[in-house]
Amino acid sequence: MSWIDKLLPSISNVSGQSKRKAKAKANVPEGIWKQCPRCDAVLYKKSLDENYDVCPKCDHHLRISARRRIQLFMDADGQEELCADLEPVDLLKFKDLKKYKDRIVAAQKRTGEKDALVVVRGRVKATPVIVAAFEFGFIGGSMGAVVGEKFNQAVNTCIAEKLPLVCFATSGGARMQEALISLMQMPKTSAALERLKQHSLPYISVLIDPVYGGVSASLAMLGDINIAEPNALVGFTGPDVIRQTVRVKLPEGFQRSEFLLEHGAIDMIVHRRDMRAKISSLLEKLMHCQRSGS
Repeated sequence: MSWIDKLLPSISNVSGQSKRKAKAKANVPEGIWKQCPRCDAVLYKKSLDENYDVCPKCDHHLRISARRRIQLFMDADGQEELCADLEPVDLLKFKDLKKYKDRIVAAQKRTGEKDALVVVRGRVKATPVIVAAFEFGFIGGSMGAVVGEKFNQAVNTCIAEKLPLVCFATSGGARMQEALISLMQMPKTSAALERLKQHSLPYISVLIDPVYGGVSASLAMLGDINIAEPNALVGFTGPDVIRQTVRVKLPEGFQRSEFLLEHGAIDMIVHRRDMRAKISSLLEKLMHCQRSGS
């Protein structure tokens, strides 16, 4: 046994476990198998796709792209993407460890998206709807000027065409590289939703793991009905920051969707495989009420 093992056996064990886990992950063939991040089960990707990207072993809802979300939720025919040409501009010439414009290019190449929000007009079980879906892979699904504008245009289209709006939100919050321009999107999107409300058009917000920062403090929690996937993390800031600030012991899992439902912060938790049917049913009822003027 080496001297470091004698002095720091716990570190050695952790290191050994990390190496074994990394080795196991390296042995998973790319594109054929996928490893569940919660239970480490190795899953056949085709079977996982058929199970809505939910682990059959532990029921963990794996993170999926905005396009995959839309594919699972909307009718395949008659889809039309809105504001597809909008993309971010580095107005502030921001640079941290990397230039913001380089981050944009890298995120666009990695995800195939222009920015972190995809907006599509289409149908859900024949009910006309506008759907906005966040792409977490694009700089953490952060909200900048383009995300705010796309969301605003989605609301404008809903008002013009008397359509309901469904948003799947997953985000780290406001995009720091756009500074105050990003923070301005919070009141902008909130004001847009107030206009939608004045026209008595439904807005359903679906909270996807994780939802934090300026997105959770604005459009994500302003739904007429707020739905979350099981075990989703939802909050304004991380639990460690809150503990250091308030200096009290916080309840276990206090930012999980189950805790939020128990304390009245959201309306329901819906499994991914049931999401399409549940929201379709809600939209039918809400739009019937809107048409009847009640």
